[in-house]
Amino acid sequence: MGTRLLQLKNGHRLFSRTVGHGPVKLLCLHGGPGGTHEEFENFAAELGEDRVQVSMYDQLGSFYSDQPDYQQPENKKYLTLAYFLSELEEVRQQLGLDQFYLLGHSWGGLLAQEYALKYGDHLKGLVVMSMIDNIAEYTVNINQLRAQTLTADQVSYMQGIEKAGAFDDPEYHRLVDVLDKQFVVRHPEKSYHHLVPTTATPVYNYFQGNNEFVMVGTLNGWDRRQDLHKITVPTLLTFGEYDTMPLKTARRMQQTLPQARLVLTPDGGHGHSMDNPQAFFHTLGQYLQDVENNQFTAY
Repeated sequence: MGTRLLQLKNGHRLFSRTVGHGPVKLLCLHGGPGGTHEEFENFAAELGEDRVQVSMYDQLGSFYSDQPDYQQPENKKYLTLAYFLSELEEVRQQLGLDQFYLLGHSWGGLLAQEYALKYGDHLKGLVVMSMIDNIAEYTVNINQLRAQTLTADQVSYMQGIEKAGAFDDPEYHRLVDVLDKQFVVRHPEKSYHHLVPTTATPVYNYFQGNNEFVMVGTLNGWDRRQDLHKITVPTLLTFGEYDTMPLKTARRMQQTLPQARLVLTPDGGHGHSMDNPQAFFHTLGQYLQDVENNQFTAY
């Protein structure tokens, strides 16, 4: 319980925090890659600390955990999906979790799907927040959203900056902010804030790119469409009404998974648990209650 540093077999340490003392065990995976656990800090309070025990951690490279120098060749092995999957399993073991619920947001939702496919025997349920089962359809969608939101000249300007790699350009930042406000976090006043940036930029840039609307990292090509049906635990798919993720794909996933419920958070973007917490926690709480009571139904 509480906050503790987990010592990994590879010698690195990860920040972890467990809040609540309920019988339901929920482990949360942050987005990014390179985000932090902080998006989950209110989960136990919202779900009821006497009902749900919420565990969270910062993955390697993230703000509160060890941050290897990724310029060193010996640390390149930590910049792989296989590494983060093995890290998750080691965290599960150290926290003593079994027959638990795994929740992943964005990149964490990708990792959660991979975990369910490889280690599904440990899961009681799966919650995929704002993540689909492949990158290709995401890339198409974010380009469509950008074209629908900005003028043709603005899109062309952004593409020119991206081609030149001149990401410090002020006008480019302004246009990214416009897109973020529409599709990423629609109500930033409800989000958490820092006086310094906390994103693990080397990790984020390696896997994703420079921002949510530039998908040029090594996650390109990731695709689990052919395997999704193998995830058999009760699954909650939760997306924002205005998500960066294609909702058409989310609906197909709901049809493909043997036991899946799809719920959209009204007025929510990619960070919909912060945009509309009341709606989001109602959805999550109902899902956990239904699975616990053997009353889960797909819809």
